[in-house]
Amino acid sequence: MCDETPAVLPSEVSTKISVFDRFATYVSARTSQAWFFVVCVVIVVLWAPSVFLLRTIDTWQLIINTVTTIVTFLLVALLQNTQKRSDDAVQHKLNAIADGLADLMKQLAKEHPELDKDLKELRLAVGLEDHESAS
Repeated sequence: MCDETPAVLPSEVSTKISVFDRFATYVSARTSQAWFFVVCVVIVVLWAPSVFLLRTIDTWQLIINTVTTIVTFLLVALLQNTQKRSDDAVQHKLNAIADGLADLMKQLAKEHPELDKDLKELRLAVGLEDHESAS
């Protein structure tokens, strides 16, 4: 297991962010603010009574359902992108902490041989997400 590709540490992560990633981050930042929720509530409040005022209820419902479905679909894709990048960043930080701790344990293991087993387990845990993921 230790012979496999080592985990990517924070210093090895590229700082280049694609246009799509920047766009997804921007949208995520805007849609997580209170004003976006308020706008959504206002749309629902305005839409709900319109069902009783308009004679073409089926058409109006089809329009609002289609628009909300499309917006939801796109937002889920964008938010998934930012969530994945955030999860990856946290994992890189955890790998760096575990790697540093393993180095410290290696030094201490000279005086405390009982740390050898824990050291081996910790080394195996660094990069474990790459071994357990479905991708």
